[in-house]
Amino acid sequence: MIRDATETDFDRIVDLNAASSHLTSAMNPARLASLHAQSAYHRVTCVGDNVAGFLLVFDQNASYDSVNYRWFVERYEHFLYIDRIVVDESYRGAGLGSALYRDLFEFARDSGVQMITCEYNRFPLNAVSREFHASFGFSEVGTQWLEGGKKQVSQQMAFVAPEQP
Repeated sequence: MIRDATETDFDRIVDLNAASSHLTSAMNPARLASLHAQSAYHRVTCVGDNVAGFLLVFDQNASYDSVNYRWFVERYEHFLYIDRIVVDESYRGAGLGSALYRDLFEFARDSGVQMITCEYNRFPLNAVSREFHASFGFSEVGTQWLEGGKKQVSQQMAFVAPEQP
C-alpha cells in the first residue's frame, strides 16, 4: 500500500534514512519535518502496518538547500525533483521502489508536470541506482563534482509520458 507520509511515520522514515545514509544525506526528525513541509510529494509504502520505504520529492518552488536540487532550479522552470527514495533492506527487490516511482509518475501526470529529475552517484558508481533509473527512462543531463572532488553525481531527467488511452 502506498499512502501520504504523516508525522506519525517520521521516526520510521528517519531510521530508514539512517540505514542508507551512505547513499543519502543525514536527516534528523527536525530536518525531516522541514523537508516534509516543503515537499510536493512525500509518500510511504507499507507492508502490513510497517512502513517499508519512502519517497521524498520537491517541485521547483521549494526553498530546499541541496546543491543538486539547486542545479536543476538553475536550469529548468517546471519539474519534480526526487530527493531520496529509501526501501528497508529486508524488502529490497520486492518491487516497492518501482511501485513508488510508478505512483510518482502518475502524480506528475495528474499534476501536469512533464519532467522528473534526480541524481545518483557516478563516482563512486551506484550501479543499482543507475540501472533502476534507466528502467524508468532517466538519462543524464549533466554532472557535478561534490565534496571537494571526492564524489561525482549524474544529474538525471525523465519525461513523463501522457496517459495512454
